[in-house]
Amino acid sequence: MGAQNSLPSISLPLFLLLLILPPAQCGVTYDRKAVIINGQRRILISGSIHYPRSTPDMWEGLIQKAKDGGLDVIQTYVFWNGHEPSLGSYNFEGRYDLVRFIKTVQKAGLYVHLRIGPYVCGEWNFGGFPVWLKYVPGISFRTDNEPFKIENEYGPESNALGAAGHAYVDWAAKMAVGMGTGVPWVMCKEDDAPDPVINACNGFYCDAFTPNKPYKPTMWTEAWSGWFTEFGGTVHQRPVEDLAFSVARFIQKGGSFINYYMYHGGTNFGRTAGGPFITTSYDYDAPIDEYGLIREPKYGHLKELHKAIKLCEPALVSADPTVTSLGSYEQAHVFSSESGVCAAFLANYNPNSFSRVMFNNMHYNVPPWSISILPDCRNVVFNTAKVGVQTSQMQMFPVDSQSLMWETYDEDVASFDDNSLITTTGLLEQINVTRDASDYLWYITSVDVSSAEGFLRGGQLPVLTVQSAGHALHVFINGQLSGSAYGTREDRRITYTGNINLRAGSNKIALLSVAVGLPVSYFTGFSISFSDYFTDIVLGPVVLHGVDEGKRDLTWQKWSYQVGLKGESMNLNSLDGTSSVEWMKESLASQKQQPLTWYRAYFDAPAGDDPLALDMGSMGKGQVWINGQSIGRYHVPRSWLQPTQNLLVVFEELGGDASKISLVKKSVSGVCADVSEWHPTIKNWHIESYGQPEEHLTGMFSIKEDVGGKDLFGSKSLASIWDGQERPYRYLSDGPGLTQVQPKCTLFHVKGRSCAGR
Repeated sequence: MGAQNSLPSISLPLFLLLLILPPAQCGVTYDRKAVIINGQRRILISGSIHYPRSTPDMWEGLIQKAKDGGLDVIQTYVFWNGHEPSLGSYNFEGRYDLVRFIKTVQKAGLYVHLRIGPYVCGEWNFGGFPVWLKYVPGISFRTDNEPFKIENEYGPESNALGAAGHAYVDWAAKMAVGMGTGVPWVMCKEDDAPDPVINACNGFYCDAFTPNKPYKPTMWTEAWSGWFTEFGGTVHQRPVEDLAFSVARFIQKGGSFINYYMYHGGTNFGRTAGGPFITTSYDYDAPIDEYGLIREPKYGHLKELHKAIKLCEPALVSADPTVTSLGSYEQAHVFSSESGVCAAFLANYNPNSFSRVMFNNMHYNVPPWSISILPDCRNVVFNTAKVGVQTSQMQMFPVDSQSLMWETYDEDVASFDDNSLITTTGLLEQINVTRDASDYLWYITSVDVSSAEGFLRGGQLPVLTVQSAGHALHVFINGQLSGSAYGTREDRRITYTGNINLRAGSNKIALLSVAVGLPVSYFTGFSISFSDYFTDIVLGPVVLHGVDEGKRDLTWQKWSYQVGLKGESMNLNSLDGTSSVEWMKESLASQKQQPLTWYRAYFDAPAGDDPLALDMGSMGKGQVWINGQSIGRYHVPRSWLQPTQNLLVVFEELGGDASKISLVKKSVSGVCADVSEWHPTIKNWHIESYGQPEEHLTGMFSIKEDVGGKDLFGSKSLASIWDGQERPYRYLSDGPGLTQVQPKCTLFHVKGRSCAGR
């Protein structure tokens, strides 16, 4: 951080590989083979679990499941805007109790990989920056200026900025190392990371990655287990066969540190989802799902992979691989040490067929696009394409308890509190007015209509057009909803065009601009004024067409602004504020499709310990609170409930049928068993006959397109999907701009596209 006295000095760059050890054990370093802990090289398996994306009561269970799944390390970001929401005001309580989280990891006997940032990206609101930072005088984000000295995933920005970017990276590295933490620092996606900082890889595949110096270990800081979800977009799933294959490829090339991003994705509670248009759920198709339940076969198959890798660890850390060609698409990577330990990886890169290879005078059958692991260079204990784990099926069941008795309160859009209004000429940027205190900003103006106007005498109604860089826009004319418009993550600019019903005299036009998560930067360009990518404003022009004078430009007339909703200002979502207004107990039939409506009900906590959620399928767009805690839309943490009289508040922007909202339990059931008696497993590999031919069997899988579960291929064997138009494709591993490349393939579906490709 810079030297300005007005700024706090909590900001640190890069990643801190924070290995929490007993006081007598404190040696952490590295060489070209691996991270070294107390003089011992280690193959480290890590998984991302972000503490604010789950509740403290969930942490111990999540971390124990991670340990049981074969993890050595828990990786997490540190979320600056959660810890310092306003300048000088700190929060390390509840979901932001970072110390408690780290101590919970330590109690389980695992290490912590701390990604301090504090720019975190992570599909988190504003990339983890506190909004107040935007208004520090002279600030320019993610570049070399005095008020700003922090970074994460900086490689693309560094290249774009040239010499200035590289100088900034050098400064950040020197500052970090100069703190004397005694543990290694890591820069991901930073090819020119200066010594002694380790550069690392992020992506779907990282087997082609090489550190920038031969004396640094090969580290994979983000092995993407799936992908995040956008409102209106595909729910992405990455088959575990492909994920395991990518990890085995990385290990056989000499990789020694792998972190699954995510191992448990969790929930974007409150208004923490960024993007914009990132959903409340951050499930990420991770081995542990959003609710803390184990997802099979992903969890179990990776657990077996980790066991196989650990069996190979003595050879992996003491020798370099000898690579031998076994055919056109087949290779053997053999690690053989002077002490006599030996481990081998037999790879088949052919995406179309099995391979029968000869290795050490024995035959092995290797499925397409897979790797077999032999920890003694003889017996196969694991193959990445052969899944011997039951598949779990997640199901939601209604809670058999009391029905929800709803009361309503209508947000009054016909009148505004003049004392809370800001009035000026022209249109202001939304974030500059709200400072992210609310997702909502009212833009209010009036239009005078002469009684002689032609449209009042049976002519065509006038048309209002509003151009906006906001995420959503609702248009109210004289207190009545006239229409709405929405952006998307790919096209944030929206244009509203619609007929409006005006009367003679004064007419009130109220535009409700809505933010759906502040932007997460993948580019250089944050500044005091922001680029178009980062705006969330009604830009204009705002024009009325079809009046006698032709058109009337409303852009530069007087506009009044009100931050937030009246219900927000009265804290209707809280236990204390909910009693500040009179709620209506009338029939919900009259409330269907009623915009800007608050709903309230009470319920008792269901028996048992199954995870809970709300079925909101009958509603449109809005937010939900349980006992004053914002859940976003779905996940209801049990730790937020009391035995009886739990307050449920729903705010609905567009209108819906609240009578169909229900509380549901989530449970898991298994649907299939082992695929073969000769399936390689850790538990039986010592008693199998050496060189035993393996049956030509593969795991079963399907690729889902959306929440409804549309199956793109049906349930097919791994070997059968590579023909003709069903041949899947691989994506570049450098972030959201995913594109097809050859010849590598993956069974991964992204951005709504089917897996028909090259």
